[in-house]
Amino acid sequence: MPIRIVRLGTPRARDEGTRIGTVRRPPRGVPKEQFAAQDWYDVWYPNLSPSPETVKRAQAAQTPKEWAAFTQQFRQEMATPENRHTIALLAALSQHNNFSVGCYCEDEARCHRSVLRALLSEAGARIAD
Repeated sequence: MPIRIVRLGTPRARDEGTRIGTVRRPPRGVPKEQFAAQDWYDVWYPNLSPSPETVKRAQAAQTPKEWAAFTQQFRQEMATPENRHTIALLAALSQHNNFSVGCYCEDEARCHRSVLRALLSEAGARIAD
């Protein structure tokens, strides 16, 4: 039952399980009661999103070097004990539970969820392709 890494707001996969929104802000213009029904997320967990300063760095990244700087900064944010414990918990849960983590970005390669994918994999999580 691997973790799925998803784009929030897209149709759910069969047996996807609980969808965790790893975003700084809820979707604009969507009533809170509709988040799950509209395939945004079931649980909001902004702890696994980049800080506002780091998001700006990602949005401004034009070169591979600038993207690497964003990745390094976000990895540093995820290296706090609280975030390391969360990653370890999700990795352990991935062995026996269906769930997904996601963000709004269209292209995972240019999104913090690509870094989350790597961090979860490094922690031993089972991750869907």
